[in-house]
Amino acid sequence: MRAPSPSDVAAGLDHWPQKRHRTLRAVLSTIADIGEFGLIARLIARSPQTDDVLVGPGDDAAIVSAGDGRVVATTDLLVEGRHFRRAWSGPRDVGHKGAAQNLADIAAMAARPTALLVGLAVPADLPTVWADEFAEGLRAECVRAGAAVIGGDVVRSETLTIAITALGDLAGGAPVLRNGARPGDVVAVNGRLGWSAAGFALLEAGSDEHAPCRLAHLRPSPPYRAGVQAAELGATAMLDVSDGLVQDLGHIAADSAVAIDLDGSLLRPAPELVAAVDRLTAIGARPCSARHYLLTGGEDHALAATFPPSVDLPPQWRVIGRVTPGTGVSVDGAAALDGGWDHFS
Repeated sequence: MRAPSPSDVAAGLDHWPQKRHRTLRAVLSTIADIGEFGLIARLIARSPQTDDVLVGPGDDAAIVSAGDGRVVATTDLLVEGRHFRRAWSGPRDVGHKGAAQNLADIAAMAARPTALLVGLAVPADLPTVWADEFAEGLRAECVRAGAAVIGGDVVRSETLTIAITALGDLAGGAPVLRNGARPGDVVAVNGRLGWSAAGFALLEAGSDEHAPCRLAHLRPSPPYRAGVQAAELGATAMLDVSDGLVQDLGHIAADSAVAIDLDGSLLRPAPELVAAVDRLTAIGARPCSARHYLLTGGEDHALAATFPPSVDLPPQWRVIGRVTPGTGVSVDGAAALDGGWDHFS
């Protein structure tokens, strides 16, 4: 006997009590059922607001306070099948991840995140409950960072795609760019390294063990407040680790016309990362070392920065190397591993 289809279930709802009828109708509804403006209304209802928002969603554009006179802005895309898979990532995961990868860029400029604009291109048959849960994940990550969702756009598309623009406030401070590192500076990181890449490998291998790394891939946890803290400590250059530590530090090295030498003895993988690699080895998955994930794994959105050697760094900032004259990134003086993320490789 075949399992009942959604249409079978919907057809039989007339025989259910009215309250349960409404509940199941809501669960089974799609974006096509509620339409563009119904979707917008549902998203707005779940959007957090803050004191930075002077005019929120509802007009032709929002108005966000910019008392500093400067606005930090960044944008990013998530495309189903490229950045997430619905077989692995629930809608809340996608909401968290979409917000985090943009808000981390704001923090990496030494700014305070203030607002997000969200573009959502969705298939007509996408369940409305998916959109609701996505908005809840987006809201939760914004609350963690202190930002608001101020508007965006929705459109029909065959491929589920999310485009997010994040805004930030420098609050009178100077931005920390990639081009300020100087020979003699120390290199330090704040946040996880390698966890997301190992989590991706676990998901790809079908393993449901070692939840910390799997969760790190599904819901990155950037240290948002560390960006402003780094500026206050005197950081000379900074970025977020989105494409791999070596590759991203290479941007600082190139833009600052310096070399970066990482100290192998200070590159200690976290126990959670080591455990994930042990599990991958046990199930015969890709044979990568914990060190490899730490150096080349992306999407953890840790912050990496350079500081004058005289700065007394708090424990959340872990020194991992030094800036030297020259070019490129090395580990203990030897060329660093190739790797890191490239959308077109």
